[in-house]
Amino acid sequence: MTQRHPANVTVPDVVGLPFHVGRDTASAAGVALASTNPDGPPIGALAWPGLFYITSQQPAAGTVMRQWDSVVVEIKAYDAAK
Repeated sequence: MTQRHPANVTVPDVVGLPFHVGRDTASAAGVALASTNPDGPPIGALAWPGLFYITSQQPAAGTVMRQWDSVVVEIKAYDAAK
């Protein structure tokens, strides 16, 4: 039996993007976004409803990792009053 290994992919830069755009960018690159709290709700649940922006990511853009591994992001709600 032949073993299969996931491909290597390059982490995109998602910092500064609206969450929904960053999620789509990450998915197109072959990685998934995740919350800083592995025991908490999924990042998608934290970013809904409303408009949230990605403020940081780990690992950094340009890092090579296995396909569909997680990129941990922090998000912040958009404040229209600013």
